[in-house]
Amino acid sequence: MRFGSVNFEKRGAVALITLDEPGKLNALSAGIREGVTASLARIETDPEIRVGIITGSGEKAFCAGADISGFDFAASAVKQFIEEIVTFLAAPESCSKPLIAAVNGMAFGGGFELAIACDFILASERAKFGVPEIQLGLLPGFAVVRLADIVGRPKAKEMSMLGDPISAEEAVRLGIALRTVAPERLLEEAMAMAERIASKPAMAVRMAKSFYNRGLGGDDLRAARDAFPFLFMTPDAREGVTAFREKRKPNFS
Repeated sequence: MRFGSVNFEKRGAVALITLDEPGKLNALSAGIREGVTASLARIETDPEIRVGIITGSGEKAFCAGADISGFDFAASAVKQFIEEIVTFLAAPESCSKPLIAAVNGMAFGGGFELAIACDFILASERAKFGVPEIQLGLLPGFAVVRLADIVGRPKAKEMSMLGDPISAEEAVRLGIALRTVAPERLLEEAMAMAERIASKPAMAVRMAKSFYNRGLGGDDLRAARDAFPFLFMTPDAREGVTAFREKRKPNFS
């Protein structure tokens, strides 16, 4: 089954969601966002599905982040983009059933944020994680209110202010990922974990997610939705995005 640019497969009590635009490194295009949204809705409403797995197609990328190839800097367009993308990235947290991100390659920007919004991350040994938005004169709109809870405030600041990627091993050390897995065994390991969770009492599992996620989606996300459109209006953000499109080094003011 296919929703937008996403393949959806039901394997017993487990749903497998595969981002499927490998030529664009599974960036968060309209088709990817549409497909993930529809897939999560299906997981939520299908009583036979207990656990979901999100992964990327191809060997290079889980998800390379937002697709800014046609980004519009008009104030109304920026506001709408922020509202949509933050709501989208928070959706895995809102899903009542547990989700596993099987990160098969790079997870940058919005791809990193989609992964940390899931309940668990299993990382291929060749996976890379990062929030490189600072290179565009921007900041991650979702990770900026979540990352410090995972890695601590100083490390979250370093990752956001420098934008340097980290390895799968470092992601495990920081508590971002549960463990690393050989690339060829990643999906097998994710399925095994999903099936183990699916075998547990469904209501207790759902309540565990609800209790551990209590307090998420409150004032912090509302503040991000309200504040981040202004960052897109700065000259540095315009220069960063323009330089990215033109494949040159930005000249920040």
